[in-house]
Amino acid sequence: MEQKNRILLIDDDSDLLNLLYGCMQEKYELDLARNGAQGLELLKRKKYSLILLDVMLPGMDGISVLKKVRESDTVPVILLTARDSQSDKVNGLYTGADDYITKPFDIKELLARVDSQIRRNTVFNNGLSQTEELKYPAVTIDPVSRAVKTEKGEVFLTGKEFDILYFLASSPGQVYTKKQIYKAVWQEEYVYDDDNIMAVISRIRKKTEADPAAPRLITTIRGVGYRFDGGN
Repeated sequence: MEQKNRILLIDDDSDLLNLLYGCMQEKYELDLARNGAQGLELLKRKKYSLILLDVMLPGMDGISVLKKVRESDTVPVILLTARDSQSDKVNGLYTGADDYITKPFDIKELLARVDSQIRRNTVFNNGLSQTEELKYPAVTIDPVSRAVKTEKGEVFLTGKEFDILYFLASSPGQVYTKKQIYKAVWQEEYVYDDDNIMAVISRIRKKTEADPAAPRLITTIRGVGYRFDGGN
């Protein structure tokens, strides 16, 4: 029997946890946590395919939990938030979330996003030709091990971060629009999602650049998109 993917649900809303458990238990192995500390403890002991994380948690809030997760783990994280503020969503994305969904949400939409994130994270070849190691003056990218070695040493990228970096690095000097990047990496028709792309690029720069404020790997072409320069 094929082993189920394991998902960690972190939310203090017992009714919502019970609803999600009932909807997802046939397809996934599920662990439930009602606060951030409990969720982080479970993450130390088990390997997860995805985390569903509420932003408004008692004690340690969801963004703080996400920061702790990203110190050691690249597991996909979807934020659940009752907030409708764009700044809160952007903050989550820049902290390392892979996606967010605003409460109240349609359960079918949530399940579709969960499936999508797990599929992208478990399949190395996302429609990109991720077979050849790429070497440049300031970075080496290995698509098999998903390792990225920079002037700062080896860095660990989340699935989406790696896919965008590899996509851009596969065609150095080529300028890509945000729409082109989205369609290639997300494998979906473009919906206005510039904040997500900008957040991922920012995270890549923080991890790979000696000076993220003056990037040498991925250059912003104002009004157009991004170009990979390889540290030249």
